[in-house]
Amino acid sequence: MQKFAILVAGGSGMRMGSQLPKQFLLLKGKPVLYYTIRAFLDAFPDVQIVLVLPEEHLELGKEIVDGFFDQSKIQLTGGGETRFHSVKNGLKLVDRESIVFVHDGVRCLLSTQLIHACYEKAMETGSAVPVVECKDSVRMLTEEGNEPVDRALLKFVQTPQTFHSKLILPAFEIDYKERFTDEATVMEAFGLKISLIPGEDTNIKITRPVDLLIAEQILDSKTS
Repeated sequence: MQKFAILVAGGSGMRMGSQLPKQFLLLKGKPVLYYTIRAFLDAFPDVQIVLVLPEEHLELGKEIVDGFFDQSKIQLTGGGETRFHSVKNGLKLVDRESIVFVHDGVRCLLSTQLIHACYEKAMETGSAVPVVECKDSVRMLTEEGNEPVDRALLKFVQTPQTFHSKLILPAFEIDYKERFTDEATVMEAFGLKISLIPGEDTNIKITRPVDLLIAEQILDSKTS
């Protein structure tokens, strides 16, 4: 089955305290995006990468592609107003029946095993969304104040959220709603069930300066 990986990297550097968007910051001498792209190409050499970037940073993305990768394997396109619109732009380049991974461009530490697990589950059920356990106590705000929530019933959602193209392409033709915070919520609005699989604690999202330090330690542990 053909494979497409839509890497959504539309974030800014605000929480990083940087003018350069976090996907372009250096991690052990290479841009964060390098590791994300490399993870998918290592997992599936035949995967087609679709890199979705802010319009003003497409040229910077092209420099990363030209400097590190085979250009024939990677297409670039501009992002949209929201994540929904950015993913929709990326899906326009999915031109054949395939399994489609949608992944945060700044989740650069995912493993080959997780990518393969998402692919296999999506082949089986049409969808695969990685999640990890909630380890902290959780409280929900109520009109009366707040109350505890059973954390065993909660999961933290990760990416790559993975779907068969026959499902995700028509799902993204529906009208945008503010509740669409990820691909799973779009698919559910389209009437589809979501299959969950175990994610990885090391599949972190680079959003703050401390995350770069943690990511460096994780990379060091993988090579030691």
